[in-house]
Amino acid sequence: MFFRIFALILCLQLVAEAGCLQREVDFSKYDTPLYGQIVDRIKARIAPRLGRSPLKHDRYFMIPFAYEDKGNHPEFSHSFISVIRVFGTNATPKLTEGLPTQGKYSGWNFEAFTISWLPADFMTNPHLCVFDGVGSRLFPERNECPVLPGKNFNLQQTIKLAVDDKSAVAMWGPYEIAKPGFDLGVRRKRLLDSGVIKYRADDRLYRKDKIAISCFHAMAGLDELYPNGGLFGTGFKMWGFNGTARVLLEYTGKAHYKKLLLDPVDVKKDRYGFVYAPTRNGRIPYDPVRFASAYYK
Repeated sequence: MFFRIFALILCLQLVAEAGCLQREVDFSKYDTPLYGQIVDRIKARIAPRLGRSPLKHDRYFMIPFAYEDKGNHPEFSHSFISVIRVFGTNATPKLTEGLPTQGKYSGWNFEAFTISWLPADFMTNPHLCVFDGVGSRLFPERNECPVLPGKNFNLQQTIKLAVDDKSAVAMWGPYEIAKPGFDLGVRRKRLLDSGVIKYRADDRLYRKDKIAISCFHAMAGLDELYPNGGLFGTGFKMWGFNGTARVLLEYTGKAHYKKLLLDPVDVKKDRYGFVYAPTRNGRIPYDPVRFASAYYK
């Protein structure tokens, strides 16, 4: 009996890695490309909240994302976020200058953008230098990775990167936010697009002076560029799903953000996954999420 209880406790502790509890993977949209699955899920979760009556005012939503490989290696992990504005029905939409995605869905006009901060040439050279040098994970001054020009990629480009690596993708929300939250996101996007700040995955020596930041700090604290998080506040292990979860904890833990985030957040229960499957109804090489949809393209 003792060993059975011990085995059960161990199983619960290692559930994410060992898969002791049953996972549920939906293969019904297996033939739909991953980007299409994600867009469809966003639409399906926002549309009921808008209702059938004309919208009296604009509504705003954010969708946090992350992707990671098996083992959550930092060079194959990424955190990013999309923000959507749905315009009120009775007013002529006043579009936000410079946003790449603007259109119409089921009678609603909308605009959207994504904060996905990576090296500028990452689409053609997807080899991320995170830690290079003996002891560089502990001592940032030993990290020889270069500071690079950065680029803010859109959602479709970012999802392609995840598909190319057959990564697991996580999505939270959509969460409704107040207009000031949307405005903060727009300001952050414009800051990134300006070229003033560069990219570096390990930004411990560079973020304070606003020289270079990582994908995590590009989306974390939309009006405070440089929260830490991670082990002893160093930012260690703040990549992939952990990084985005840390951002959500920040959004829900600080009084200022509580005023901007209009929905309750449960970092674990709200997470939905998209996992790579080489064949329909076949084995999933990496499935770290309780509920997920399968993709192969």
